[in-house]
Amino acid sequence: MSLTALRSLLFKRTIHFTAVSYSDKIFSHRDTPKNNQNTPFSFTAENLKRIETIKSWYPEGHKQAAVIPVLDLAQRQNGGWLPISAMNKVAEVLSMHRMRVYEVATFYTMFNREPVGKFHIQLCGTTPCQLCGADGIQKTIENLLGIKPGETTSDELFTLSIAECLGACVNAPMIQINDDYYEDLTPDSMQRIIEELKAGKQPKVGPQNGRKAAEPITGLTSLTEPPKGPGFGVRSDL
Repeated sequence: MSLTALRSLLFKRTIHFTAVSYSDKIFSHRDTPKNNQNTPFSFTAENLKRIETIKSWYPEGHKQAAVIPVLDLAQRQNGGWLPISAMNKVAEVLSMHRMRVYEVATFYTMFNREPVGKFHIQLCGTTPCQLCGADGIQKTIENLLGIKPGETTSDELFTLSIAECLGACVNAPMIQINDDYYEDLTPDSMQRIIEELKAGKQPKVGPQNGRKAAEPITGLTSLTEPPKGPGFGVRSDL
């Protein structure tokens, strides 16, 4: 081995790459039968009215700042994902260059540029959830649905994704399904949630272990009695 090669080996930095770094589908577009310039998409009359309301929130000359809520509106209308034709329509209604819309849609992971199932399961895979059992939740989902992260069931009901922190660390492990959070999960509660969704029911959202919101699991440790009211603790001669 040459001295140069040895130095390169010794001083090579070890860098962690996320799944996004390994996949160009997040940043680039390739035409498919379901996703191309000719994929049918037009805003409904109701959503066109909503767009006008959204645009009114922004001052003249800055209407293009509405691109994120309008992209979200397009995604919701289109069953949870954004074909490139929908992005082009967003550019049209906001008088933007198409590339500016593509830049936003490829930056934010909330925008799905490939079809997803009716129930998009996003499993938090960062440290607090991992420490509290996210791996077991992932295995439960995979075993029940027969899919891996990035895949959709054959009936197009479920898509599984691994998400970065979803901001509910105190309730780890947790998942987001469409707009709802399901927290304090166990394999059993995860199985119940999936079975209820399959049956057309709405599972209970939030913590699944009985606690309220993000209260301590053992119960409140402060603010355990009503506030004393005005004047409490004030000297009597004041």
